[in-house]
Amino acid sequence: MGNRRRVAERRKTNPAVLGGMIAVVLGGTGIGVYALLGSGSAAENGAQSSSSEKAKSVKTGPLSATEVTTATREFLTAWQQGKVTEAAAATDDTTAAKALLAGYTKDAHIKDVTVTAGTRTGAKVPFSVKGTVSYKGTSKPLTYDSALTVVRRAEDGKPLVEWHSAVVHPDLKDGDTLVTGESGTPPVKALDRDGGELTEDEYPSLGSVLDGLREKYGEKAGGKAGIELQVIRGKESKKAELSDKTLVELSKGTPGTVETTLSPTLQAAAEKQVAAKSKASVVALRPSTGEIMAVANSSHGFNIAFQGSLAPGSTMKVITSSLLIEKGLAEADKEHPCPKYFTYGHWKFQNDDKFEIKGGTFKASFARSCNTAFISQAPELDNDSLTKQAQQVFGLSLNNWSVGVPTFDGSVPVQSQAQMAASLIGQGGVRMNPLNMASVSATIKTGSFKQPYLVDPSVDDRTLAKASRTMSASSLSQLRELMSYTAAYGTAAEAMSGVTGDVGAKTGSAEVDGQKKPNGWFTAYRGDLAAAGVVQAGGHGGETAGPIVAELLKLGG
Repeated sequence: MGNRRRVAERRKTNPAVLGGMIAVVLGGTGIGVYALLGSGSAAENGAQSSSSEKAKSVKTGPLSATEVTTATREFLTAWQQGKVTEAAAATDDTTAAKALLAGYTKDAHIKDVTVTAGTRTGAKVPFSVKGTVSYKGTSKPLTYDSALTVVRRAEDGKPLVEWHSAVVHPDLKDGDTLVTGESGTPPVKALDRDGGELTEDEYPSLGSVLDGLREKYGEKAGGKAGIELQVIRGKESKKAELSDKTLVELSKGTPGTVETTLSPTLQAAAEKQVAAKSKASVVALRPSTGEIMAVANSSHGFNIAFQGSLAPGSTMKVITSSLLIEKGLAEADKEHPCPKYFTYGHWKFQNDDKFEIKGGTFKASFARSCNTAFISQAPELDNDSLTKQAQQVFGLSLNNWSVGVPTFDGSVPVQSQAQMAASLIGQGGVRMNPLNMASVSATIKTGSFKQPYLVDPSVDDRTLAKASRTMSASSLSQLRELMSYTAAYGTAAEAMSGVTGDVGAKTGSAEVDGQKKPNGWFTAYRGDLAAAGVVQAGGHGGETAGPIVAELLKLGG
């Protein structure tokens, strides 16, 4: 592939030298023009307190501007000068800091470092880093931005840099390392379904996807490794299924070729749609095959669309409705309760704006997204009923999808009391992402679960996940009726107003602790295209994620 996430190349800048001493530039912070450490700096930084100082009470309370700038100066200056021990001592985790900072020079082969501080905001100070990555006679410039936060050590009140690996580089998670050398995995050239090359420059959302493709197929695709500065993921990052990341290519390897199912038209449209929103993610796929046609995220680091773990809100009612209909607890056109309140497990549930529907059908409750219509059926269900339905019919919550890149396959844990009831409306412990919810709509459209995939399984002979059963024709017909009615007359109607043909949709809003607005969800299908999206902290799904999904359906449905 070759075109992987990298830091922009800039002119090599050597650190300023004053009187034989390297200076760290600290502009706009009140720290001073130059922050210099002389030969006595180590003694000053680690000086032992006098007996009278020890007797003083430990300082508490907010940090002053002087304390923040002084702690920042000590850390950045020592780091720039390569004084690892001193830099680590200026943090609140000396051991971890020392290991990573030592590796910055020894393993990452980064030299000629200049650190420039930006304008302080409270206890946080942004800064930029310029240096050179040099390995076996080959050099490339390195430049990036990071930030640090100063905190007060509890035992003595001393201001120190709060240590996280991201201080050294923003792409690092705690436990990750930086290494320059021959990459263990050859690069790949990823192609869309029409044979065009997929690059991060053209499709910014695909950075993590391309990383995942390289990790899985680099050695199988026939390429040759190059020399790179890479983020090598540690134990915790691997648990989160984060792929190693290339920051700088010193010499290009020979990429192998990997074909994907992505549509260039839909991918471009998805990128455009999420770019207009804050924290938006969307996935589109073909229900008839499971082929993923587009994946996009507003933020380009973690792939929320594939790996996010978020409460899906009322979009979960599609799965819950299938359960209630199969158990004879609901029927599309029969009367169904939708009271203002319903109490279960010592928790009082209510509808948005405390509405109620008197004498309405289940279809009306679904279309208006009545919470109590679903919660009221909790007494008739077993604790594992929803879990089994998600696994057996929709192929979710089994952690066995093999898409071609890392994914989170949904989670519907067995719960009891109020948490079980909350799960029925997509809260409680239920967790999904747009890939999962697009698959749910696809399952309703075709009548059977087909595991989504980005790379055809024939490429590496992998086995796709399967669901153990399908719904009855009657149940399926009713579910399609519910989603079609919602798209035409319910909470999804405004977003779907320009989407014609065989359509179905469901909106969702998921409350999140500490968030003023809920996450807005939307899942829908049109013809042979299903899509789902989420806008975090955006508000109601019909107004936020709905228009994103609808635009993709217009193009490819």
